[in-house]
Amino acid sequence: MVVRNSPLPRMSRRGRATIGVLIGVFVLFTLLGWGVDAWTDWLWFDEVAFTQVFTGKLITQLLLFLTVGAAMAVIVGGNLYLAFRLRPMLRPPSAEQATLERYRMVLTPRVGTWIAVLSVVVGLFAGLSAQSRWQDWLLFRNAQPFGVADPEFGVDIGFYVFEFPFWRYLLGAGFTAVVLSVIGALAVHYIFGGVRLQGIGDRMTTAARAHLTTLVAIFVLLKAVAYVLDRRALLLNYNNGTDLYGAGYADINALLPAKEILAYISIVVAIAIIVFSNAVMRNLTWPGVSLALLGISAVAIGGIYPWAVQTFEVNPSIRDKEAEYIQRSINATRDAFGVAASDVKGFGANNLTPPPELTSDSAVVPNIRLLDPQLVSETYTQLQQVRGFYDFGAKLDIDRYEVDGKSQDYVVGVREINYSELTDQQNNWINRHTVYTHGYGLVAAPANRVVCNGQPYFVSGFLNEAQTDPAQAQQQQECNSNEELIKVDQPRVYYGEQTREEANDYAIVGSTSPDDRAEFDRPGANNTDTYYTYTGSGGIPIGSLTRRLLYAVKNAETNFLLSDAVNDNSRLMYVRDPRSRVEKVAPFLTIDGDPYPSVVDGKIVWILDGYTTSATYPYSQRINLQTETEDATTGVGAFALAGQDVNYMRNSVKATVDAYDGTVTLYEFDTQDPVLKAWNKAFGGDLVKPKSEIPAALAEHLRYPVDLFKVQRNLLSKFHVTDPGGYFTGDDFWAVPNTPGQSDSQTKQPPYYLNTQLGEQQQTTFQLTAALSPAKRQNLASIMSGWYDEAGNPQLQVLELPDSTPVLGPEQVFQRMTTEGDARTAISQLTADGAARIDYGNLLSLPFGDGILYVEPIYVQSNDENAYPLLQRVLLSYGDGKYVVLANSITEGINTLVDRARRGQTSPPSTPPGSSGGTPATPAPTGSASPAAPATPTPNATPSAPAGNVSLDQAAQRVQDAITEVRAAQQSGDFERYGRALTQLDAAMKEWDAAQRAATTPSPQG
Repeated sequence: MVVRNSPLPRMSRRGRATIGVLIGVFVLFTLLGWGVDAWTDWLWFDEVAFTQVFTGKLITQLLLFLTVGAAMAVIVGGNLYLAFRLRPMLRPPSAEQATLERYRMVLTPRVGTWIAVLSVVVGLFAGLSAQSRWQDWLLFRNAQPFGVADPEFGVDIGFYVFEFPFWRYLLGAGFTAVVLSVIGALAVHYIFGGVRLQGIGDRMTTAARAHLTTLVAIFVLLKAVAYVLDRRALLLNYNNGTDLYGAGYADINALLPAKEILAYISIVVAIAIIVFSNAVMRNLTWPGVSLALLGISAVAIGGIYPWAVQTFEVNPSIRDKEAEYIQRSINATRDAFGVAASDVKGFGANNLTPPPELTSDSAVVPNIRLLDPQLVSETYTQLQQVRGFYDFGAKLDIDRYEVDGKSQDYVVGVREINYSELTDQQNNWINRHTVYTHGYGLVAAPANRVVCNGQPYFVSGFLNEAQTDPAQAQQQQECNSNEELIKVDQPRVYYGEQTREEANDYAIVGSTSPDDRAEFDRPGANNTDTYYTYTGSGGIPIGSLTRRLLYAVKNAETNFLLSDAVNDNSRLMYVRDPRSRVEKVAPFLTIDGDPYPSVVDGKIVWILDGYTTSATYPYSQRINLQTETEDATTGVGAFALAGQDVNYMRNSVKATVDAYDGTVTLYEFDTQDPVLKAWNKAFGGDLVKPKSEIPAALAEHLRYPVDLFKVQRNLLSKFHVTDPGGYFTGDDFWAVPNTPGQSDSQTKQPPYYLNTQLGEQQQTTFQLTAALSPAKRQNLASIMSGWYDEAGNPQLQVLELPDSTPVLGPEQVFQRMTTEGDARTAISQLTADGAARIDYGNLLSLPFGDGILYVEPIYVQSNDENAYPLLQRVLLSYGDGKYVVLANSITEGINTLVDRARRGQTSPPSTPPGSSGGTPATPAPTGSASPAAPATPTPNATPSAPAGNVSLDQAAQRVQDAITEVRAAQQSGDFERYGRALTQLDAAMKEWDAAQRAATTPSPQG
């Protein structure tokens, strides 16, 4: 008897048991991890009362996984099984068939099992892919009309935004199912002899041919559907000829009809494949010819013909041919990004001389902001820190408050715990998670006032009570308010920007009794610390053994079970960063990169702007959010947005996060946004509160969002041109200037908040402003501002200067102000001994009196350890840069500008303002800033006597040039250049010292 060996070795029982155990353990731990994550997520969403988001998303993902996965498994598995059932019972003998026989022996006894396993694997991957499309499905299911039709087909924009993406996905899934079915069926037919490469007779059985050609015909029919959808997709494509999005002349007049013709050809080819393969000729010759003709038609009709139209008809007169389609793109882009209603006004800026009205103005000048939120963050930290682990972040925020009946802008920051600054002794698990749990207080200072040698005048957020000693109280009152002017009922901050989920910055709060105060609260009097027990509703109760075990597994931390700090009353706070918190609650929103804290009804709350976006708005320009919103503040106190391509954007939601209990509230802000309406409907209809429910106290602190403004600013730099011909030539395009003083880094100048009155505005308004320059030039082109009117509606205004304006742009005026003779010398003297460095604040561009007033604060920071920036001088310029003043204060600078204009003197006097040192000027009654004299005394005169062959002015210029080169080299990262720059600076400083010693005839004091 001949014993036939199995083609594959049989695994031992022990081996099979081992593999089974390993697979079981893997599945168990996978399910355990998923279960723990799902359970803890449910608890978190239950805490913030947004369980409808958790269940809605989870159920949608599960249904998509099961539906698409099952459909894909059934289609692929059904075709595999059909191919097996259609196998021939007798096969012509050949060497090929003899080789395949061993595989048939393995597959045939368990063919159902093999097909089921392959189908499940295919379905699993298809389901996993489908569940990521949960947003597309929810928008598809809850689609809303835009009430606006596309300009070509007359179809509502809602089809493109809500339905088109999901149809494209379904079509792609259909193609995938058919392709996998063809490949799988062909493999089964080959293994079981339905398709042969060798032997006598036909190479394919009738049944196999019918099966495979039917699948190919279905593929071609799907291609016909794709051509139909491609006709709509033309309105979303990029047009190389105009550098815009949307169908152009060649697309509409050549490619669009070509797609329709190809759709009909595809249907004919599909029918021909079935008929000629199975009913007429019963071979693959004519089906192959049909597919070849379809391919040739696609190339000729869909490729060569549109190319010929573009090349020979459009390109020779592209401006005229594309005018209609350029106009479509302009209109759609302006509508999609909310700039269609922007108010563009002409601003002559004809006045180049400082007007006398500057000295008596009560709207613009008194509100000029001098404190730079990015620079004074370090000052806040040093003066209001008290403990080394307190931090205010890399950048503060701007908000406005009404104090003593007057509304003005304040630089605000929250005193939080920075866990990375805890010492090694403080950074054990108990301290990190149960002791140092919260920050304390919102610290604010008027944005237009400094005291005590250049410090901010703090009015809130104090840790200790007022001094009882009269002398100390007097000193405190000079540098700080003697009482809280912005009152906070609950100053403790458990939720803030310094906490990071990836660093496990969770907090465990709550004690067994009110007297057991375990949380560090704040430093007290007489070097004693005060402690606190959390009494709010924030956090998840973890007193039960089950909850403690659950979070011990989630965080891989046994202290949840072993530590006495976790008790029956304990609550766990995590996801404490306000931005991450809102993103988790509303995953369909894009959150602005600059949340800011405010005091609303006695509570500290974080206010965040949420955007609804889409990438399928026809004819609208597509942008990358990360690229368009990146500037000098990105990554320095402001989060970078994800690199998401969008062509529709609305500030539809204002969100708040309570800093004490973490409560998240979403308010509708754009009442007309169909995308927000769809999302709200998808999650039950009450996810977002109506705009009418925004509390009045909160509405007072809402501000125009930064990232939306950046996007609108960048788009308006081109799309303020609404004439197609003018847009095509691009002669009137604008550009965002680089940050003054940092031109080498090519970082864009960020917009800035001002409480001021611009152009024809009738009252002082808290607004976001930015200056723009003409493309490839640096003079001033326009000033743009965004704000909310009294009804809470967003407003955009653009003050457009004439093309021939002599007014300098931000980069030019900065160079003029900082390199002008005497101002340059005085600035150099501030750091002449090398013991300090200069930082420049926001360069403000302020329209006033049919001219432009520029203001540039100057900060000096000592090189000593723990030193912080102090506002020491203010540079001012008016008009075309001929009038430049370096002053101790805004009041002094304005008076000097007007006085020079009256005397017709454009160049500054020999002694710069403030060069005599001394005490700070007394603050003006309007609250304008009064920077103090520098800590390092400056000479009383500017001698012109030479030191050898170098005058004092020349030496100062060389010092300034050397400092500029050092900064540029440091920013470039070129260490060799940096070394050369330091050597040049050392030589320039020696020349400066020599010139000072040689000067023997000082001019009289100014």
